[in-house]
Amino acid sequence: MHDPHSLLQEEAEADLARRGHVLDRAALRDLTEQRARLIAERDKLRAEQNRSARSANGGHRRPDEAARARMQEAKERLRSVSEELRQAEEALGALLLAVPNRPYPDVPDGTEQDPPVVRRVWGEVPGFEFTPRDHVDIGTRLGILDQVRAARLSGSRFAVTRGAGARLERALAAFLLDLHTTEHGYTEHGVPHLVSRETMTGTGQLPKFEDDLFLTNAADRDLLLIPTAEVPLVNLYRGETLQEGELPLALTACTPCYRAEAGSYGRDTRGLVRLHQFEKVELVRVCRPERSAEELELLTGHAETALRRLGLAHRVVELRAGDLGFAARRTYDIEVWLPGQGTYREISSCSDCGDFQGRRAGIKVRDRDGRKAFAATLNGSALPVGRTLVAILEQYQRADGSVAVPPALAPYTGFSAIAPDGSPVVSAP
Repeated sequence: MHDPHSLLQEEAEADLARRGHVLDRAALRDLTEQRARLIAERDKLRAEQNRSARSANGGHRRPDEAARARMQEAKERLRSVSEELRQAEEALGALLLAVPNRPYPDVPDGTEQDPPVVRRVWGEVPGFEFTPRDHVDIGTRLGILDQVRAARLSGSRFAVTRGAGARLERALAAFLLDLHTTEHGYTEHGVPHLVSRETMTGTGQLPKFEDDLFLTNAADRDLLLIPTAEVPLVNLYRGETLQEGELPLALTACTPCYRAEAGSYGRDTRGLVRLHQFEKVELVRVCRPERSAEELELLTGHAETALRRLGLAHRVVELRAGDLGFAARRTYDIEVWLPGQGTYREISSCSDCGDFQGRRAGIKVRDRDGRKAFAATLNGSALPVGRTLVAILEQYQRADGSVAVPPALAPYTGFSAIAPDGSPVVSAP
C-alpha cells in the first residue's frame, strides 16, 4: 500500500495524472490528518486511564461515585475514539488501495491510441506465396481445434484442442519450463489455483479488478481463481523479511489462468487469443528495489529467448504511461507477428512493479547492515501456451494446409510437422 505522505507531494499527483488517475488529494489529506488526530487522542485517553487505574489500585479506599463516573466516561470515550479510528483507517486504506503505481519519469507519455514505442525487432516477417490463413481456419481444417464443442461445454471464449494440437500445447509448456529452469535459473513451483482475497490484494488484483475475476463460494470459503501465476508466486513471501543474500529470487510456474475479461466483450472473440481459461508459463523475480530496472531487462530477455528459440518473429514495445497496468512502473510488451491478421499482437507483458506489491503484501528485504526496505517484484509471461500455439500455426503454415513444428519443439512433440489431415509427421532419424 502507498505511503499517504508521499502521495501528498505534488510530483506524485503529476505522475499519476500521466497514467490517467486523478488523485483525490483533499480526501487523502483529510483522512491522514483525521487518523493522526485520533491516534493522538486514543493514546492520551489510554494514558489517562492507566493513571486512574494505578491511582485507584494504590489508594486505601475504593473510588467514590464521582471518580467511578469519570473512569466510566473515559472508558466510553476511548471506545468511541477507537471506533472512529478504525473507520478512518478503513477509509484511508480503501483510498490507498485504489491508487495505481507511479510510472518511472522516463516512461513515454500517451496511451495505446498513440503510435507504439518500438524498442527492438527480431526476425523477418515470414512471406508466403499464398494467402496465409488465421489460426482458427488452420486448426479447424487440421481437426486440432474445436471451438464448437468447447462452446457446448462452457459457452463462448473457451477452446478444445485435440490430437496433435493438444500434444503441441503440452510440449510447449514442457519446453518453456525446461528453458527457464535449466538455462535462466528459475525455480519451478506447483501452486494453488484458488487463492484468498488477501492474496489477490497483495498483487493488486483486488479491489480494483474484482469484475475480471472468477469467484468461487463453496464449503463456506470465499476463494478466487487465479488470473496468472504471478499472484500465488509473489504472495509465497507475503509478510516475510528476506535476506539480501537470498536475492534475487527467480520463480516460475505453469498454471491455468482464469479471466472474466469484463471490459473486452466484442474483442478477439474468434480463436485462442482472448479466452476465459488458458495456460501460461509465468516468470517472477523478487529483488532489492534499486535493482528492479536492471532485473526488468533480464526478465524481458528471458521471454524473448523463448520466442527466438521457437523462431517466431516478434518485436518489443514499451507501453506509454496511460497504458500501464495497475501495479506496473514500466512495462515492455512483446508482440509476435500473426500472418493471418497481418499485424503484431501481444504475446507477453514484462513489468517492473518496483516496491508496489512488496508494500501491499508486506514483503521486506534486510540488507547486510540490518536495514529493511520493501522488496521489488517483477513479472512476465514466458510464454502463454495458447497464444504461442497461435503464432506457430500461423508463422509455420504451408500451402498444402500442413504446419511445420519449430525444430526446438520437435524433441518435445515427437513429430516435426502436422500433415494436412491432422496426423503427426515423424521425421526419419
